[in-house]
Amino acid sequence: MRLRTLPLSCGGVLLGILLATADYHVRLTVAVLIVTTTVCLQILSNLSNELGDVLHGTDTAERQGPSYGLNSGEMSVRDMKILIGVFVVLCAVSGVAMILASYGTLIDLRHPVAEMDWTPTLLLLLGAGAIAAAMKYTLGRNPYGYRGLGDFFVFIFFGLVAVVGSYLVASHTLFTRLLLPGSAIGFFSVGVLNVNNIRDMKTDAENRVTVAIMLGEKKAKIYQTILILLGWACMLVYCQLRFFSLWHYLFVLTLPLFLLHLVGVWKRHGRELDPMLPLLVMSSFAFCLLAGAGFCVHLI
Repeated sequence: MRLRTLPLSCGGVLLGILLATADYHVRLTVAVLIVTTTVCLQILSNLSNELGDVLHGTDTAERQGPSYGLNSGEMSVRDMKILIGVFVVLCAVSGVAMILASYGTLIDLRHPVAEMDWTPTLLLLLGAGAIAAAMKYTLGRNPYGYRGLGDFFVFIFFGLVAVVGSYLVASHTLFTRLLLPGSAIGFFSVGVLNVNNIRDMKTDAENRVTVAIMLGEKKAKIYQTILILLGWACMLVYCQLRFFSLWHYLFVLTLPLFLLHLVGVWKRHGRELDPMLPLLVMSSFAFCLLAGAGFCVHLI
């Protein structure tokens, strides 16, 4: 299930929940269901990614990263398909429960069509899209992760949807300024994918196209640096748009971790890059918690 990736997906939704909590009353049940749905989607994505890579011949004995269930022989393709089916159901059940807990309905039938609140229905459709996106990264005949589109979809779902979507479900309100923290986490999430792709460039080149392969190792590392800088810039601008408080900049405490990550990316190659993945995941998670907590200090 690649559990070490879960803090990354949870970080974005926790940031959205905390920002909503700072502005509105957020029910604990809704917050828990948002996180549960996110965890199920992340695990579904991880399982589908592994199955897709094995079926397309991308994961071989020469793979630079850690060994997983299929390529280690501990699971069969049939086992993985069953497990993926289980998590599709879990994602659907958890997502529906989340919408019902927040809005009380999936389709607003209490008002005339012109006055209906379409948000629950749109969230339901977005959830279906998220399940499809989680599976289609490497699965299917024409997976988008094999055409260099992984960065775009990761930015959308791990960044904008995670932060802005969780804020909406928790508070029933949206602001355009939320695109800034959403983009910040989106850039960090793309950074995690990019380091993974830099590490696997040699084995990926035979079967797929990634941004790292298109750029080459040196330019991919420049791209990584830009992603981190953009993430920080977006969050700093968001803080400037809100009322001033030093607490809002609590996330600056994570700066040494991001610097350590970038130094490691530039100094390492191939399998040596693997520790830089969990470092960026945990740095991003801490960034999310501190950024969100900084806006909630006035509630204590």
